[in-house]
Amino acid sequence: MNKRAIQGVILALVVVLAGCAHRPAHDPSDPLESVNRGIFAFNMTADKYVLRPVAKGYRWAVPGFARTGIKNFFRNLGYPVTIANQYLQGKLADGTADLGRFLLNTTLGLGGFVDVAGYWGLPAHDEDFGQTFGRWGVGEGWYLMLPFLGPSTNRDVVGMVFGAPLNPTYYSDETATIWGLTVLDAIQTRAQFLNADALLMQQLDPYAFMRNAYLQRRWSAIHDGNPPMDDEPDFEAYDDF
Repeated sequence: MNKRAIQGVILALVVVLAGCAHRPAHDPSDPLESVNRGIFAFNMTADKYVLRPVAKGYRWAVPGFARTGIKNFFRNLGYPVTIANQYLQGKLADGTADLGRFLLNTTLGLGGFVDVAGYWGLPAHDEDFGQTFGRWGVGEGWYLMLPFLGPSTNRDVVGMVFGAPLNPTYYSDETATIWGLTVLDAIQTRAQFLNADALLMQQLDPYAFMRNAYLQRRWSAIHDGNPPMDDEPDFEAYDDF
């Protein structure tokens, strides 16, 4: 079965799940909490013994300017997703500006390693299909903890599937290159959050803290950082501590 066929099967399954579990954006739900907690424990163990030590070694061995360049490269690589979703959300001016940002950084920025557009005053944005679905009223469905990938929801998983074809690596047949980029991206991303480890470990219930932090961040992202105060979800109702 080829890559597109596999993606089609995954999409069909997730759409069915999302349809069965659809809930409005202001009413988060975690009916799979017992399973999610098991996956969370697995992820934390894998992080403790594999990803975190590698990320610490990466941050120690790779100079700051090089890490910044790698971060810029991966952000630029995934920027077509942001551009497409700007337009899908009706943000025509932002979409056009982001298209210019992508073209500048891909060409003058040496494939995205240098944020030339940022130096010229073009701000970076972060939009995805999960945000677009939320903007147009699609409920988030169930909260999900994914192996290795971390927190998500039905809506965001569907968004990930929709966004995959917009990443240039999707069309590459170089398996070793794709895996290499995937691993490097994961290490780079983990290294960015090393300083947040202490905050998570200070929580009485790290799982509930991560769940609520994720849902709040996504709610804010859907509203571009300005969620309506009279319609803000009551995440505290889902705290376990």
